[in-house]
Amino acid sequence: MHTASNKYLLAASICCFATALVHLGCIVFGGDWYRFFGAGEQMAQMAEQGLWYPTIVTSALVIVLLVWGFYGLSGAGLIKRLPLTKLALILIASIFLIRGVSFVKLMPMFPENSLTFWFISSGFCLFIGGLFALGSWQQWSALGASNS
Repeated sequence: MHTASNKYLLAASICCFATALVHLGCIVFGGDWYRFFGAGEQMAQMAEQGLWYPTIVTSALVIVLLVWGFYGLSGAGLIKRLPLTKLALILIASIFLIRGVSFVKLMPMFPENSLTFWFISSGFCLFIGGLFALGSWQQWSALGASNS
């Protein structure tokens, strides 16, 4: 694998880890953080009431983002190669990009989320998905060129 510093995959990983940290902050700091990040009043109130739902949903997102961050580092050659790295990176990029462009269809399913939340989170998803896509393309197009 081509391991010359892949800045796109490294940046995508950092974004995933930072986003996981923000989600973890919502769990730790509760309702005010859910409100600030636009998750909706219902999620904020459930967190303030000590209900399990916000913690479970947010914890799942934290885990997914951490795994995706590690796949980015793996694809960049900065950590040990993880199973199915190439496929995982393509799927991760696709999921981020699809989430980024499909927010209009998702909005009715989450009416509590603010419009600001949708624009900012969708923009971040497009940005991170683009980093994963560019980094994956760079990594394996360079690999293909070196094998020729």
